[in-house]
Amino acid sequence: MSPLGSLVFIVFLSFSVVSIDAGVETAQAFIVRVQNDLKPPEFSGVEHWYGSTLQSLSSNPLASKNPISIPEQVKPDLIHVYRTVFHGFSAKLTLQQVEELKKRPEILGVFPDQLRQLQTTRSPQFLGLGKAVMPNGLIGESDSGSNVVIGVLDTGIWPERRSFHDAGLSDVPSKWKGECTEGEKFSKKLCNKKLVGARFFIDGYENLGGSTRDVVRSARDTDGHGTHTASTAAGRTVSNASLLGFASGTAGGIAPKARIAVYKVCWHDGCSDSDILAGFDKAVEDGVDVISSSIGGPPVPDYDDPIAIGAFGATEQGVFVSAAAGNSGPSESSVTNIAPWITTVGASSIDRRFAADLLLGNGSIINGSSLYNGKPLPEKNLSLIYGGDAAAEAAKFGVAGSPAAFCMPESLSPKLTRGKIVLCDRGMSARAAKSLVVKEAGGVGVIVANVEMEGGNIIADAHLIPGLAITESAGHLVRNYISSTEKPEATIVFRGTQVGVKPAPVIASFSSRGPSYGSPFIFKPDMVAPGVDILAAWPDGLSPTELSGDSRRTKFNILSGTSMSCPHVSGLAALLKGAHPDWSPGAVRSALMTTAYTHDQDGKPLLDDTDYTTATVFVMGAGHVDPEKASNPGLIYNLTVEDYIDFMCASGFSGDSIKIITRRSVSCRGSHKFHPWDINYPIISVSVDPSIRSKTRLTVMRTVTNVGEGGSEYSVTVRNPKGISVTVDPKKMEFKNKGEKQSYKVEISVEEGGEGGGAVVGSLSWTDGKHLVTSPIVVNI
Repeated sequence: MSPLGSLVFIVFLSFSVVSIDAGVETAQAFIVRVQNDLKPPEFSGVEHWYGSTLQSLSSNPLASKNPISIPEQVKPDLIHVYRTVFHGFSAKLTLQQVEELKKRPEILGVFPDQLRQLQTTRSPQFLGLGKAVMPNGLIGESDSGSNVVIGVLDTGIWPERRSFHDAGLSDVPSKWKGECTEGEKFSKKLCNKKLVGARFFIDGYENLGGSTRDVVRSARDTDGHGTHTASTAAGRTVSNASLLGFASGTAGGIAPKARIAVYKVCWHDGCSDSDILAGFDKAVEDGVDVISSSIGGPPVPDYDDPIAIGAFGATEQGVFVSAAAGNSGPSESSVTNIAPWITTVGASSIDRRFAADLLLGNGSIINGSSLYNGKPLPEKNLSLIYGGDAAAEAAKFGVAGSPAAFCMPESLSPKLTRGKIVLCDRGMSARAAKSLVVKEAGGVGVIVANVEMEGGNIIADAHLIPGLAITESAGHLVRNYISSTEKPEATIVFRGTQVGVKPAPVIASFSSRGPSYGSPFIFKPDMVAPGVDILAAWPDGLSPTELSGDSRRTKFNILSGTSMSCPHVSGLAALLKGAHPDWSPGAVRSALMTTAYTHDQDGKPLLDDTDYTTATVFVMGAGHVDPEKASNPGLIYNLTVEDYIDFMCASGFSGDSIKIITRRSVSCRGSHKFHPWDINYPIISVSVDPSIRSKTRLTVMRTVTNVGEGGSEYSVTVRNPKGISVTVDPKKMEFKNKGEKQSYKVEISVEEGGEGGGAVVGSLSWTDGKHLVTSPIVVNI
């Protein structure tokens, strides 16, 4: 597993071929959404009803053959039964059986199962959460989230890590109904007052044909990703933590006293929708307050996405759902987890880097990043070669783009590589794996250069030989130096951990971005949080690179990805829920968004490290999270289930589509007038028809709730988008009580001569002198 592997999604449907006779059709795994209130009374429960329904299908071999003569693999056995966030089941069905099911009145939808992929310390201090920073702040007010349970859907957990000890914790919250499931290398005794629950779900994965080689059938983490994300969200404070001496100090999660419940839904080849949905279902039934899911899938309509439907059910139960935006940046519209009720998190850097310098023979010094901690290179320049120029005979078919250029396995010629530093293009294989390829070919050093898509974002890796990562532009400089010099030479110098780095934060180029395929009126990602070079707990038996040729072992590892930014927000949600138990998921997200910042520590606009230009709302959503301000936002934009239903109606969803998501019969016709841009979302976004833009005047409504103590009077300030006129009515709002709601109207019009052909961005901010409640305004022309 590579936390920054390209986020490529493939619908992976495994077919199980059986041969009772030539007429038996191949079966595959499907998820079936059922309207449970149509269950006939003669059935004792839904599982009995579901099983009977499958056996009654005319296309089911059991309907016409003696059950004893039917091989077990063709029986339509249930894989999972869902009872909480999603009513229904998953099972292996033929396409004919699927068509029969769709005609039954109790069946709301049938979805093919598929595999999804994972999106893969100093960050609490960088976020301002240390007690030394603000002793009476969010950490203290929430008691570090001690009454909140975070459900982590991932690859499991390594429970013996000190990050998960329970010394000094109070009793498990009485609301908790979960359990610690026994399994291979995992006993119930491993759970405690910190790790309050552990379950695993593998049936869907197996039915899709996922590899089960060396699989540990329990919540035990043998991948590392789940242990890392769980400790990022809610790990206890551990002193003397580091990766091979890098980032040394005290490591702790965002909500160090929050309880953790793990739901292992991801395995070697990915995570099946049916298993993820089972994890959602059990997590909410168990009583979690927050669900953290660093898992991605292809952006599809919400009514076709079982995970979006499950997240809706969780939101309906008051559970905050945080999900990774994906690692397919900087491509436009690459963001995943786009349902309006999911809080989608992009990735940014912190003010720490692991510096290394590449010194070229011509005197040029190129800054890079590395986690290499072994024997340094000799104090002299060594020969330098581009991988594309060092191809083994079998790997030759041109230089640029060849396997050797990317330092793929067995692509390099030992004769040409031996004793040299090799420049490798990033991509096609794991970054750290390139150092192993170079080592096996006799090379003594490796340079991993970004290619066009990665731009300026460099990720530190624990290379097996002296090595570093450099930017795309630096890669061009090195290639030009090699091609223009008779005997190119270089060496690498390692500078270790540096803090206080500027600018910080910057938005990671790998972080997936909008516009969202889902709707132009909901921005994804909603916000960004630390996701670059994050130190967190790591299992025994795994090397930091996860390469078979790497014998090093460590209790902590440094990873990058939106998989790392997601648990930061999950932990923040736990703190906010701990401080404000009555806040809804919509209130928590609003507080994080309206207090987010868009300028760095020096007051300069946040940058996108793809090309170091100013980051846009499509890249960072509302901006970078600011926990202490989020704990006291003044006003919030709440969103309820009814608001989401109104939004779906206004967006043109059919009644049947809405019913698939909500299990409710909804008639959109004849309801009050509601435009999709009127959803009470903290970002205001409208679209203007270019052909009539000069005549367009749009009215947008918003409602805010006072969550501050006592009375207050707010006034508004508007920063107009270029070529747009924005007026707000009223310009002042007076609140007398906590919990009081007031609405305001925003009129947006294109000024005479205003330009079209893109999005322009402004903002409006409400302030009472103490709080600043900001909403970006986006006008698509």
